[in-house]
Amino acid sequence: MIPPLAALQAFETIARRKSFALAAEELHLTPSAVSHQVAKLEGLLHVRLFERSARGVEMTPAGQQYLQRVASALGAINTATEDLRHGVQDTLYVHSSPSFACLWLMPRIARFTELHPNISLVLSASHVHSDFQLGQMDVDIRYGMPNWPNLEVESIFTERIMPLANPEFIRTHALHGPEDLMRVPLIQSSVNLVQWPDWFARFYASERPERMGLRFDRAMMSLDAAVQKLGVALESTSVGQALIDSGKLQPIFGDKLSLEVQAHFMVYPARHTSRPEVKCFLEWLREESSPPISREA
Repeated sequence: MIPPLAALQAFETIARRKSFALAAEELHLTPSAVSHQVAKLEGLLHVRLFERSARGVEMTPAGQQYLQRVASALGAINTATEDLRHGVQDTLYVHSSPSFACLWLMPRIARFTELHPNISLVLSASHVHSDFQLGQMDVDIRYGMPNWPNLEVESIFTERIMPLANPEFIRTHALHGPEDLMRVPLIQSSVNLVQWPDWFARFYASERPERMGLRFDRAMMSLDAAVQKLGVALESTSVGQALIDSGKLQPIFGDKLSLEVQAHFMVYPARHTSRPEVKCFLEWLREESSPPISREA
């Protein structure tokens, strides 16, 4: 069952403007007409979506949950309509985890646009995975354990997770072995698959750090803190490669004290590969993430 579009628009506008009067003004309707649309929607759903109080209009828990799905669906309709009105074709919608988008994908986007100038790429980033049922995204680049049923899931690369720090920080604190990390601030990214206790259990089982110096919920923030000489980050050299190449960060112990994981994945419904734009992007991403082929002189 799909409710009337006018009722959904009234619901979304009231939720966004937090006022029946302001929603009516935006929709060029009377407040009573807007109230009628919401009453119709509540009658169809058999739930109350808003509560009126002295402070104004507040959404019920059911209304908040419904808004998360409806707002995205209305946004998809709006985007598709605007693209068609302005003659935009061959549009590709890609969503990515934030750190991967900023540190790995963005520095390479220019090469994709050079190879495929006719594809209009729309890139967004957040920690929330795309809901393909809403029809808004073509490809989602996700970080985490690959437990996404009924979707195509393809690993992007194998990553090495190791301690990284500013070269000056390494020299100042004379970091030569795992035991030296017990006396410096350790930076933790709370969303990472590999945490400091995992690394110490593998390479220095005799002792574990009791607390972390700094905690972040994004790899890019942990890496930036290490660049600022605030401590040692435990991060992927694949994601932080640009910082390593520039000399801002350095693997403290090299590859020998690293853990390998597969944590970034291309995720998409199988039906999406019928679109040429999606095929082009997936093939390009595979090529960009492939290790360089070594050639003998």
